[in-house]
Amino acid sequence: MGQRYYAHSLENEPEEKWQTVEAHLQQVAQLAKNFGADFEAGKWAEMAGRWHDVGKYSLEFQKRIGADIDANIELMRGRPDHSTAGAQHADAMSKQLGKFLAYPIAGHHAGLPNGQETSESCLFKRLKKVVPDWSACPEKILEPAALGMPPFAKGMAGKKAGKRIGFQASFFIRMLYSCLVDADFLDTEQFVNPEKADWRKGYPGLESLNEKLILYLNDLVKSAEPTHINKDRDKILRHCLDAAEKEPGLFSLTVPTGGGKTLSSLAFALKHALKYGLKRVIYVIPYTSIIEQNAAVFREILGDSAVLEHHSNFELKDEKDEDRRSRSAAENWDAPLVVTTNVQFFESLFHSRSSKCRKLHNIAKSVVILDEAQMLPVPFLRPCVETLRELSEFYSTSIVLCTATQPALSEEDLSWRLENVREIMPEPATLYEAFRRVNAEYVSKLSDEELAERLARHEQVLCVVNTRKHARLIYEKIKGDGCYHLSALMCPAHRSEKLAEIRQALDAGRPCRVISTQLIEAGVDIDFPVVYRSAAGIDSVAQAAGRCNREGRIREGGQVCVFMPEDGLPPGYFRQNAETAEIVMRHHDDMLSPDAVREYFETLYWRKGDDELDREEILKDLWEGAQRADFPFRTVAGKFNIIDKNGMDSVIVPFKTEPSGLIDEIEGTDKLGQMARKLQRYTVQIPKRVFYALEAASVIERVRNQFCVLINKDIYKDELGLCPEDPTFHESESLMT
Repeated sequence: MGQRYYAHSLENEPEEKWQTVEAHLQQVAQLAKNFGADFEAGKWAEMAGRWHDVGKYSLEFQKRIGADIDANIELMRGRPDHSTAGAQHADAMSKQLGKFLAYPIAGHHAGLPNGQETSESCLFKRLKKVVPDWSACPEKILEPAALGMPPFAKGMAGKKAGKRIGFQASFFIRMLYSCLVDADFLDTEQFVNPEKADWRKGYPGLESLNEKLILYLNDLVKSAEPTHINKDRDKILRHCLDAAEKEPGLFSLTVPTGGGKTLSSLAFALKHALKYGLKRVIYVIPYTSIIEQNAAVFREILGDSAVLEHHSNFELKDEKDEDRRSRSAAENWDAPLVVTTNVQFFESLFHSRSSKCRKLHNIAKSVVILDEAQMLPVPFLRPCVETLRELSEFYSTSIVLCTATQPALSEEDLSWRLENVREIMPEPATLYEAFRRVNAEYVSKLSDEELAERLARHEQVLCVVNTRKHARLIYEKIKGDGCYHLSALMCPAHRSEKLAEIRQALDAGRPCRVISTQLIEAGVDIDFPVVYRSAAGIDSVAQAAGRCNREGRIREGGQVCVFMPEDGLPPGYFRQNAETAEIVMRHHDDMLSPDAVREYFETLYWRKGDDELDREEILKDLWEGAQRADFPFRTVAGKFNIIDKNGMDSVIVPFKTEPSGLIDEIEGTDKLGQMARKLQRYTVQIPKRVFYALEAASVIERVRNQFCVLINKDIYKDELGLCPEDPTFHESESLMT
């Protein structure tokens, strides 16, 4: 019997039970083929799977696997390179299309490489690298298949490549990469840890979810009071169900705040998916606070097992099967209903690491609902728009831009506009008037003293400002019984508790004056008769107005006052958006009307120009490499950061517990991943300069090199959250022994 070649070994098991390279390649190829079939690239993905580990046919790898159970991971020094061989074989087939396979194969452990640079890890140098002899690989594995053209290139024969070709080619490569790495992980998991593989099974089908939702909605309609608003909500639902019959593609759903767009859009998505054989619904939301709220509603209606909630604050409760399934599904979004953030969704689509990209192929053949679509990140707007266009054109994905303030992404004056976007609501302007519950006015500049005096006149009032500093300053001027402060210097658990207190005060008719940063604006179900909003973009003003007279109890309409703070506006994003809004307000009696919103976004995009809508020049980078298929995958991944992670640090605050208790809990666990998720609810993000100041003052303790715990609990206050101005301050009571 000749040499047997193994892909994976099992600790304390004889070689007869190890997985052979051939078995692994065949199984990964079949899985990847199934994934790629969702976007007409099954053969492409199959070849990537078949060739990704041919380098394991080297004696060097086989010697190592006998001594090292983790020899499969080639990122550490001394591990044999087994991924380059397959990339070289793919490239030898074709110097252009072969690279489309070479990138995923070369990067299936270390991540998609850059095409050409000085680093030895770039694809150009990998393709010239001398690798261990892998000639023992059977010829039948190396035989190429007829791949055909990539889906985006069909119909382009004889035509000059357009400006989008670089983006399209790199996007296709990243989707192939997703098929390969997910198939590789799943097959390896099935062999090494079959128990974990079983956790992925047992999701309910979309048919079951749709039946549950329809039953719930029918009961909701029957039990609702026969008010005009409830009748209009029912009409919105009916229009969504009717529109679900339309061909897949791009849709917009323009529904005023309070119109029930969350469940109506889900009803559209489930019915649409069933009609056109789509596999899942992905609900993309800008803020984790809205995700937690919406996911809880979805679970109540559809059941816990149907919903994957994937974001940084999600805390798994224990080791139950449902929690294990959630952890597994978060790796590749293999669930019928995924609820996630803009950050998670778009950053993954521009990432280069396997852990981020595994899920991408499961976006194909799905319905993606972009809730609060106006919150697409402006500095990355054009790359995001290209992604939506590509998914809808070539990856069998229907996109729904869902918002009360449509961001004018399909206006004809924009050269990069989305085309063929179909509005689900027949008459959005008429619908706006039906749900109009506020009177908005611009009251010019107010000093902090004038603002505080105005707020004090109202028993119940919300004031939304642009900065944490301003929120604290105004709160200090009006604080007393019935006054509340909300900002991101309060951890999520603290904010949730305060919001519950605020709702109780409002429901009971007690005095309730709230000073908040903009975190209260989107998706927080709260209702004030009067709202003051510091000057901002019209979309932000509309969000604040959505917290005013929400249920329409005030017949003459709630009062929304937009004011300019005495110190003006912070530079950059806030200032430019507010200045644009002020220009538009001059032309409209109602600053929140659909016409005003459309003019605002058109003017905003025109003022910013194309450069500011692709601040990091990502599309340019991808275009420049298109001629030689030299794509800067790692460079792009480093640039596409919706949140500037380099400018902020996380601190775990002792909310409702002692610092020593937190430290003991962290030091006493071996499940650091679960602990990290749990502690997200008790974490505050602060600028690095503030973090370093706190650390220098010895009020932060690093625990297990991963967690930073605030040990001076006196600078975390119940009213304000973290107050880092004087880190050496201690309340007098805590100094007593």
